[in-house]
Amino acid sequence: MNKQTGLSCAAEMYLCAYEGILIDMMLGMSGVRPADSISENFIAQMIPHHQAAIAMSRNILRYTDNEELKEIARGIISSQTESIEDMRDIACSCGRQINGRTELNRYQCKVNTIIQVMFSEMINTGADNCINCDFLREMIPHHMGAVRMSRNALDFDICPQLKPILTAIIVSQEEGIQQMRELLQKLN
Repeated sequence: MNKQTGLSCAAEMYLCAYEGILIDMMLGMSGVRPADSISENFIAQMIPHHQAAIAMSRNILRYTDNEELKEIARGIISSQTESIEDMRDIACSCGRQINGRTELNRYQCKVNTIIQVMFSEMINTGADNCINCDFLREMIPHHMGAVRMSRNALDFDICPQLKPILTAIIVSQEEGIQQMRELLQKLN
C-alpha cells in the first residue's frame, strides 16, 4: 500500500495504465484534422475512442477476478474491434459524402461539447482500491460519449453505410451502460 495515495500497488498500476490510455484517446480524438465530411470526421474520432475502450478492457482483465466484469470486458473488446473494422471498411466511400460549412460547424460544435464532457467525466471518476468499480466508473461515461456522438452524427447528412454502424453503437453501448450500472450497484 502506498502511504501517500492510500492505494494498493495493483490499484496504482491499474490507474497508471488507465491514465496512459486516456491521454492516448484524448490526443487521438482531438488530433483529428477536420475534413469536409461529417462521416469521415466521425470515423476518424470514433476509432481512437473504440481503441481506448479495448485498451481499458484489456487493462481490467489483468486485475479482475469478477466473472461478470470479465464478460463485460471481453464483450467490449469483441464488439468494438468489429466496429472499428466496419468503420475502416467504409471510410473511403464515406469520405466522399461532403457536407457544407454550416452543417460541419454545427456538427463539430456539438461533438466538441460531447467530447469535453466525456473527458471531464472520465478524468474525475475518483479512484479507490476497488479496481472493478474504478473500471465501471470510467467506462460508463466512455460509453455515454459514444452514444452521444453517434446520436449527434445521425442528426446530419451522413454516409448511408455509416448509419447502421451508429445504430449498433447506440444499442450495444446503451445495453452495456445498463449492465455496468447494475454491476456497479452490486459491487458498491
